[in-house]
Amino acid sequence: MNKLLLSSISVLNQVYKEKATGPVELVKACFDRIEKTECLNAYIKTTKDIAKKQACEANNRFTTGERLSALDGVPIAVKDNICTEGITTTCASKMLLNFVPTYNATVYKRLKDAGAILMGKTNMDEFAMGSSTIQSFFGPSKNPYGETFDDDNFYITGGSSGGSAVAVATGSCFAAIGSDTGGSVRNPASHCGVVGLKPTYGVISRYGLIPLAESLDTVGIFTRTINDCVIVFNHIAGPDDLDSTARKRIDLPIRLPTKPNLNGLKIGIPREFQSTHLMNEVKQTWDDVAKILKDQGAEVSEVSIPNVILSQMCYNVVNCCAISSNMARYDGIRYGHRAENAENSIEELYAKTRTEAFNDVVKSRIIAGNYFLLNENYEKYYVQATRLRRLIANDFDQVFENVHMMLTPTNLSTAPSVKEFLLHDDRSRTAMEDVYTLSANLVGVPALSIPIKLSKDKLPISIQLIGPNCSERALFSVAKVIEGIVKFPLQCLDNRYL
Repeated sequence: MNKLLLSSISVLNQVYKEKATGPVELVKACFDRIEKTECLNAYIKTTKDIAKKQACEANNRFTTGERLSALDGVPIAVKDNICTEGITTTCASKMLLNFVPTYNATVYKRLKDAGAILMGKTNMDEFAMGSSTIQSFFGPSKNPYGETFDDDNFYITGGSSGGSAVAVATGSCFAAIGSDTGGSVRNPASHCGVVGLKPTYGVISRYGLIPLAESLDTVGIFTRTINDCVIVFNHIAGPDDLDSTARKRIDLPIRLPTKPNLNGLKIGIPREFQSTHLMNEVKQTWDDVAKILKDQGAEVSEVSIPNVILSQMCYNVVNCCAISSNMARYDGIRYGHRAENAENSIEELYAKTRTEAFNDVVKSRIIAGNYFLLNENYEKYYVQATRLRRLIANDFDQVFENVHMMLTPTNLSTAPSVKEFLLHDDRSRTAMEDVYTLSANLVGVPALSIPIKLSKDKLPISIQLIGPNCSERALFSVAKVIEGIVKFPLQCLDNRYL
């Protein structure tokens, strides 16, 4: 069973078909795995009663031959900023500690309707602000590839969707949902050795995702294989009348050829992504994958995205301005935590509530956003940032006139230890972690992180593919070729925490 837990949805479907095991037995094994990996803190809340009920229902369907889909009976997990009816959704914050949604997010509703089994809600940086998953009210998530799991000495998972990445990497579920605003799916996917997709903006509904920055937010997918990512994508993507930003027409389902042909495919290597801060092993992996693609018939050439070097500054302004607006609703009256003994004035209630319930990272971004939006600063910061965002988008459009997609690193380095991470302030370290990922959010294009190999320190190294709008099929096809050649070991985690 341990081998099955670290396999793929495709393998699980074959096991179900052969009746070698059933959903009830599998769910029990997944919860055993959650207990054994509790030190990694992947979950904020597990949903054992719900999962057992859903597993029994799936068992009954299998008995009568009425299986709903390829996801029927498949254990999944959902990031804790995605609304689940009757289940607390906290955003890893004291502010929403007791928030129980009365409805399901579209992405979870579609998974549930497909027969997927919910194992629980996964850990994250508070309100998805961070790139480490150490900024959680419920404590940090820890990288399963690390050498130690002490509270003051562990390797980070990346973030903000670190709990989802850990859940998939360790086999407590077969797929997980996260959110990606500047790299929050691809970053932890890279550090934890799993596949991570940030789709085209609007391809997967955001209805029920508690917003960070609406024009940047996307719902993303974690799996262990590319085929599994395609399966999940086919079930959750598509138009949604409840989301005004959802695309009205999407070509589904995606079906990949058994052996994708890369002859004539043009792949760009962005000149601006060459960095003196890039870890040597990551640079070598980038070069190795480029050679693999050349050997498979693709044309690989250097391209330029001149304004992408300003992405971090542009992102910081756009992101913080949206945060200052979105966080205003949490005031002790309308939503979330309410401070006690704040009866002298409404201003005191606001101040005490937000002081108690937001962490320092959230507070700093709210303050920064308010500053950028002051009357005297609005044109200088926010308007200029939106203009720069358009220039970056234009650069991407021009690149994609000449190449079909780009190949880049996902991260500058392998996962740092928490001690190394904390040598820098949160804003600086987040900028370093997201340097290769956030431009795709600014532009709205899809990006896919693929695990390639383990470093000499036995930590995952991944590579990213970025394509034009709605090019998920092409990204999946190329990623499948890479995956088949590099053969990242799905069973490579040892038993140090089991």
